[in-house]
Amino acid sequence: MRHFDYARAESPQQAVAAHGSDRDAAFLAGGTTLLDLVKLDVMQPQKVVDINGVDLTTIERLDDGRLRIGAMVTNTALARDERVVEDYAVLSQALLAGASTQLRNKATTGGNIMQRVRCPYFRDGVSACNKREPGSGCAAIGGVNRTVHAVLGTSDACIATHPSDMCVAMAAIGATVEVQGPEGSREIDFGDFHLLPGDTPAREHALEPGELITHVVLEAPIHGSRSAYLKLRDRQSYQFALASSAVIVRMDGDIIREARVAMGGVGTKPWRAPEVEAALKGRTASEALFADAARLAFEKATAYSQNGYKIPLGQQAIVRNLSDLTAA
Repeated sequence: MRHFDYARAESPQQAVAAHGSDRDAAFLAGGTTLLDLVKLDVMQPQKVVDINGVDLTTIERLDDGRLRIGAMVTNTALARDERVVEDYAVLSQALLAGASTQLRNKATTGGNIMQRVRCPYFRDGVSACNKREPGSGCAAIGGVNRTVHAVLGTSDACIATHPSDMCVAMAAIGATVEVQGPEGSREIDFGDFHLLPGDTPAREHALEPGELITHVVLEAPIHGSRSAYLKLRDRQSYQFALASSAVIVRMDGDIIREARVAMGGVGTKPWRAPEVEAALKGRTASEALFADAARLAFEKATAYSQNGYKIPLGQQAIVRNLSDLTAA
């Protein structure tokens, strides 16, 4: 049995102070990732700071139209919030497509952003994994890499996909992550929060030691837009995406005036596709246009031994979503 220190916090300031800059400390929210990996002995925190007493459960509309979400808002509460359902349907759908009802009732907004990869070589505790043990290698590159391994944003050090559905929707919407740490408060653009593996896959996000996510602020909704999340997976229930797309479009008749596209299941981080958005903007909606634009998203893709199918599947996820939204 491993021993660790435990502390409870009732404010972000208390949480940050209790955590300090200790890289071996961890914040505990819903616990759907942390407790799982502690049981597997993959994560071994020397200190656990419980933030369930911290009041970060509010969702509020800001004066500029943005939506500010407390980090402790559960996935269930966020998915069912009337403002999210009405203005950010893509986010509500993405949340409801992830995990089970029981997990959504516990999982938090901040925790979802911070969740770790589902690569079995990372989680088994013994295989070569640069994310778990830097410098040990990546067993997935030459191993079983069909489902939870990426074709975009990969490196010789890591090919694991980011597992979140929620984050794909937030990448399409655009957001800011508010954090508080030993050096004070700051904001991080959502697109910059998750890091590509490069040569340092053990560093997954832009947080500094001891920083706590307090809120996520979504950009104001695009007036007159339609949005949807499409998740393709081996089975409908409780399964991670093989490929997914979060799409937001604003139409003027048959003309696409604005488009935002992000993908999941295919990238090492929630994958925004600006090249697809640029190819769609100002064009007449058609299957041919969607297919051409979707191909652009994968021009720099790298297929591995078992996951090359994700390239055409990812393209289909974009095309099908765009077709449904523009036909509405």
